[in-house]
Amino acid sequence: MEHFQKVGIELYQNLGKLFFAVAMADGTVHKKELEKLRLIVRDNWLDVDDIEDRYHSDAAYQIETVFDWAMEYDMSSAQGFEFFKEFYKDHPKLFPVHIKNLILYTADAIANSFSKTNKSELVLLGNIKILFRD
Repeated sequence: MEHFQKVGIELYQNLGKLFFAVAMADGTVHKKELEKLRLIVRDNWLDVDDIEDRYHSDAAYQIETVFDWAMEYDMSSAQGFEFFKEFYKDHPKLFPVHIKNLILYTADAIANSFSKTNKSELVLLGNIKILFRD
């Protein structure tokens, strides 16, 4: 697998961790948050690039796969954000403005999908915005 494709897949995997962190910020992943994520992946993330995983599926589906994995293995919201933060700092060129905007749109939509955005979600959304400014 060529380096660009490998890093592209890692991008989507780390986005899965980040979006999990947003959904888990209040301590629980709600069904509506998961449904919103799946909808946005299909409506927005599949068209971002042509990267495929080793099974020849669009690599953007890695967002959902890793989100599910994080739920199954009881990852904390803080852990998910830290994984994403480290990846972001190691690969800043993978995050042009349009990708940052799509990340913020997705994170905000997840946070608003169940009972509107709460304080813990607002803090995490703020931390994402701060990360993107550095």
